[in-house]
Amino acid sequence: MTPENQKKYDEKLKRITEAIALKEPDRVPVSPPPELYPVFHAGYTMAEVIYDASLEKIRKAMIKYFQDFDPDTAWGGAMGFILAGEGPGMELCKPKNMRWAGMPGDVIDKNSIHQFIEYPLLLDDEFDEFFNDRTGWTLRKAFPRLSGLTEHFSNFYVDAAFSNASIRMLSAQLSTPAAKEMIKNLWAIEEFYQAFAAKAAEIEKEVEEMGFPNVTGGMASVPFDDYSDFLRGSIESMTDLYERPKEIEKFIEARLEVTLDMIKSTKGINDGKQIFMPLHKGMDGFMNDEHYRKYYWNHLQKIILAIIDVGKVPFIYTEGKYNSRLDCLTEVPPGKVFYHFEEVDMAVAKKKLGGIACIAGGFRSTLLDWGTPQEVREEVKRQIETCAPGGGYVFETSCGIGNAKRENVEAMFEAAREYGKY
Repeated sequence: MTPENQKKYDEKLKRITEAIALKEPDRVPVSPPPELYPVFHAGYTMAEVIYDASLEKIRKAMIKYFQDFDPDTAWGGAMGFILAGEGPGMELCKPKNMRWAGMPGDVIDKNSIHQFIEYPLLLDDEFDEFFNDRTGWTLRKAFPRLSGLTEHFSNFYVDAAFSNASIRMLSAQLSTPAAKEMIKNLWAIEEFYQAFAAKAAEIEKEVEEMGFPNVTGGMASVPFDDYSDFLRGSIESMTDLYERPKEIEKFIEARLEVTLDMIKSTKGINDGKQIFMPLHKGMDGFMNDEHYRKYYWNHLQKIILAIIDVGKVPFIYTEGKYNSRLDCLTEVPPGKVFYHFEEVDMAVAKKKLGGIACIAGGFRSTLLDWGTPQEVREEVKRQIETCAPGGGYVFETSCGIGNAKRENVEAMFEAAREYGKY
């Protein structure tokens, strides 16, 4: 890193660190999640970027974005969460619950972000099997429902006789033409993603050497989100709050223990960086206040404290409306937590969380798509005047930026720097 870029890096990192610590830095940090925008800004389609396994297109797109707009962080790393370069790997995995731009059949638009199809993997009559034989259920039920590649496991069975016959039975089931093809593809998936990770790391290093700190140091999730997102789906999991509360508690308590152990194991790794936690099913209206505290906040709070205890920053990314949850969010150590809001009354959030936690978000990303530069400037000014006084604020958009008007993105960055001075 050149001395000039090191100076820029240090200034940006200090800016974001001081904001999270509830201080007033030299100015409000400006760090909107770029998501798809760099792809469009560079003149590519999502399909092109997703199927460029060399990662050269996303590299050029990210570098152009950082050079043109000079944000204060490399938000989530240079790659983000847009499946850049993963198209060939996704085809090998054959997921049944994902749709992505450029996939065979052009199922979704070439410029769409990937789509997650939610459906239950765990059916109503399988809870006993799920809790008593998790490995067997995962192999025979979850894998075949999750991926076309692993459908072969639906009839997988090995007698636990602990004899040579059991080994013969195992070898026979893994030696069919279908099993051999599956194993060959599993090896190919691992090889693909090892090469992908190495190339992605090179890009992230290049971006950091340009002077943009990558503040992300990992991810974590709330156990109820895991239960709802991946096992039961939204409708079934909300029904389960009333019909299967014991099963929910059994799963989320066990999942919490695993999550906390994983967090503890990272002590001394990526110290000071942010652990990204997207919150999916805790938004207003998904569950009542009693359920939220019992099945959601109770675990989220413990995970937040564990992240702090290992020397990292919980970056809590609330999705949807979160107005009724703000009182819970105050129950954390001051100056240690970073909350991002998609749809919240930011004045109320500032009033309740000021002096407790750094806040970000609230600026409607759609304004960049459909508004005018003047409207963007006015809204940036209003957000900063509401949230910045006293420190503890980072300017971010409500969610990722899509196919926005360039003049609006320029106006947003310019206004945030102009009005974000303390």
